[in-house]
Amino acid sequence: MTQELGLESRTGSLPPEAPHPVTDDRPVSACPYAGAFARRPTKPIDHEAFFVGELDRLRLEGRYRVFANLERHMGAFPKATHRAGRRQREVTVWCSNDYLGMGQNPAVLQAMHEALDRCGAGAGGTRNISGTNHYHVLLERELADLHGKEAALLFTSGYVSNWASLSTLASNIPDCVVISDAGNHASMIEGIRHSRAPKKVFKHNDPRDLERKLAELDPSVPKLVAFESVYSMDGDIAPIAEICDVADAFGAMTYLDEVHAVGLYGPRGGGISERDGVSHRLTVIEGTLGKAYGVVGGYIAASDALCDFVRSFASGFIFTTSLPPAVAAGAQAAIAHLKDSNVERMQQRDRVALVRRRLAAAGIPTLDNPSHIVPVMVGDPVRCKAMSDMLLEDFGIYVQPINYPTVPRGTERLRITPLPMHTDADVDHLVDSLKAVWTAV
Repeated sequence: MTQELGLESRTGSLPPEAPHPVTDDRPVSACPYAGAFARRPTKPIDHEAFFVGELDRLRLEGRYRVFANLERHMGAFPKATHRAGRRQREVTVWCSNDYLGMGQNPAVLQAMHEALDRCGAGAGGTRNISGTNHYHVLLERELADLHGKEAALLFTSGYVSNWASLSTLASNIPDCVVISDAGNHASMIEGIRHSRAPKKVFKHNDPRDLERKLAELDPSVPKLVAFESVYSMDGDIAPIAEICDVADAFGAMTYLDEVHAVGLYGPRGGGISERDGVSHRLTVIEGTLGKAYGVVGGYIAASDALCDFVRSFASGFIFTTSLPPAVAAGAQAAIAHLKDSNVERMQQRDRVALVRRRLAAAGIPTLDNPSHIVPVMVGDPVRCKAMSDMLLEDFGIYVQPINYPTVPRGTERLRITPLPMHTDADVDHLVDSLKAVWTAV
């Protein structure tokens, strides 16, 4: 177990290095690496040329990522200031994951100010060493209640919560086999890969293929089915109840990623699983605080024993500084607010429906789905990047191009996320601008 937690490097108990063999007549040095150093290439490898070449290849393929330098406007989001060199201008953001604008909600900001004044900036340590603040405890209770679970456990991001939880569960449960949806997020894939547990991949959102994959396994081995509720790029939604039916029939645990659904769906914002009334059927529900809740962080909600197990064995939890208390306070305020308020969710749905209608009437191709995500399908990486650049430079609209490897080649897109704060005028400007760039690029 110490190897799993990476303790060797912290305790000085690394195994000794084996000496390098010497294959010529030179005397053996006291340094075991001397022979290797003596035989090093006479011409150093040009690493910088490799880096530059790979970056140039990305640019040629239209896949080089450019970060937009944005400053969100307090009280006026989705308006923001975009800076490029010495130039700055106001733009409208159309691809934010702050889906409900809770990052600027007065109750969230007040809670963060109060926590900052009370506790200061940082947590001061890992959760185990002085870094468990009372705000963390309150937030974990709020999250457990949100999902109807016994407990919850905080992480520094949604990526880390997936990576650490899946890798810890799959690597420590003896003989565990993971059955993963083909559309799962990179954080889930990396967590499963890091566990080194056997893995099977079932066809995306296909309970029948999941059943076939489970039927191939020894009935006695532990099984963990990992999938998402809302898939962030296509915006499609998993048949959670059917997947749970199949998992239950084979005695498999279920791990559901709800990061693009918490806050947005269900009567209290508990996600698709709450909306569909199946939260109790899931072994683990994972979510984020960095999207609909407007701050940053990730979490899992599950039984007391499972959360305590991950808390005790996950290196990604144990060896990292905990979230600042002000962030935890803001997240708790956002969750509590959205448990009681449906206003933001209804306003967002109205904006999503309006954008879909207007784009359809304009002949702009979108990927049909039942969620809040509106993918405008371009299908070419260079054209997609050019359209994004033109929208930003000529029309003051920021929407990031989504290219491979985030989506498969040939499915490049502009991923639009309408927010409750987008006005009718904003929608008109978006659609007119898209029509202009569609024919120009």
